[in-house]
Amino acid sequence: MIWLILSVVFWGIVHSVMASLKFKATLEKLLGKKVMRFYRLFYNVFSAISFLPILWLMRVMPDHTLYEISAPWLYVMLFGQFLALVGLIVGLFQTDVWEFTGLRQIIAPNGEENGKLVIKGLYKYVRHPLYTFGLLFIWLTPVMTINMLVMYISATIYIVIGAYFEERKLLREFGNAYVAYQSNTPMLLPRLW
Repeated sequence: MIWLILSVVFWGIVHSVMASLKFKATLEKLLGKKVMRFYRLFYNVFSAISFLPILWLMRVMPDHTLYEISAPWLYVMLFGQFLALVGLIVGLFQTDVWEFTGLRQIIAPNGEENGKLVIKGLYKYVRHPLYTFGLLFIWLTPVMTINMLVMYISATIYIVIGAYFEERKLLREFGNAYVAYQSNTPMLLPRLW
């Protein structure tokens, strides 16, 4: 179990450092703007591939089932996961899926990200709908094992900490517009009133 936790922590640190403005600025000085237009795509591919060993660890480490939800609640949870998946897809397109993946930066004349603050659609209700729906998806898993629980708790902690650092980055990028957005829109849990 400790190896699983350590691997998630290590992945999270590498992922966060690579997402930082300081790291990207240093890399841009070394490689130049032309190469940096591929950075977002590389970052996403690297993040996905470097996460595979964690999934492998979850699979091969000793594990025990904690619970398994049966019908009719199984269908409720699966439907919730389906809605979370739809929310993730909608959120990606509202963010600009092409920019999110890094493909827009490759074809853009200057190779830079769009850099506009999205506050419509799902972003009207929460500042980080992708995180919200991602967490909803994993926690609605109808079968829970010890390894999955460790992974989901680690992922939840990482997402909350990551959202905090992302907020700092967005404040630097958008200034008062983001302060106003923060004051009117909750971070992860939408207001029900």
